[in-house]
Amino acid sequence: MNLRGARRAVALGAILAQSLVRYWLARLRGPLSMESRALWMQKSCRQVLTSMGIEFRVEGTVPTHGLVVSNHLSYLDILILSASMPCFFVAKMEIDRWPFFGWAARMGGTIFLDRLSMASSNSVARQIGERLKLPVPVLLFPEGTSTDGSHVLRFHARLIAPAVAAGAPITAAAIRYVAADGTPERELCWFGDVLFLPHLLKTLGTAGFSAMVSFGPPRLHPDNRAAASHTHAEIVDLRRQLLSSPRF
Repeated sequence: MNLRGARRAVALGAILAQSLVRYWLARLRGPLSMESRALWMQKSCRQVLTSMGIEFRVEGTVPTHGLVVSNHLSYLDILILSASMPCFFVAKMEIDRWPFFGWAARMGGTIFLDRLSMASSNSVARQIGERLKLPVPVLLFPEGTSTDGSHVLRFHARLIAPAVAAGAPITAAAIRYVAADGTPERELCWFGDVLFLPHLLKTLGTAGFSAMVSFGPPRLHPDNRAAASHTHAEIVDLRRQLLSSPRF
């Protein structure tokens, strides 16, 4: 790790400790509503991004409710999207076991999915349906895994279904990573067999790391297949626009 990375690692540790203390101080005043948990998560993620030297820019209107679906490049997407708006994530069960980050996700209202369990899928679908009644969006990565950004994988429509059934708006979102030194985006992504800690250390040492988030308009869809197909096409188009936009 270079000196820049070491400094950011220290700053990250301090922010994580501060977020932990801030959460428990809020709990001492009484139970936290789900909306309060999402706001705590948003503030914490903004501070974490600052400590890591990651800037982010948002294009389009930030959704305030309904389902948001996004492409998926890395665990960093969770920080970036949560910093952009209060929201509840649907995440793979493995994240729940991550040191600190799993606890933070759980306290922030994340819904955990065991991708190998149909019972878990049914339970998560029911939880999404309940969360859609709140004035906080639910955010889903329907590709089911992170990629190197070269293409958007086919969507799994099952967890989009609760929004269609509830008549809730679905908003497409796309993320792009930009390195100041021209490093290709795929080098910043976390995918395949890349280990978490080496990737985190590389990110902390990166000279300049920016993220761009683009939101489409909220839309209603008549059925699950149309929702998955149209939203996938919209995210592909948003990604194309981001990739052709000037760097910042």
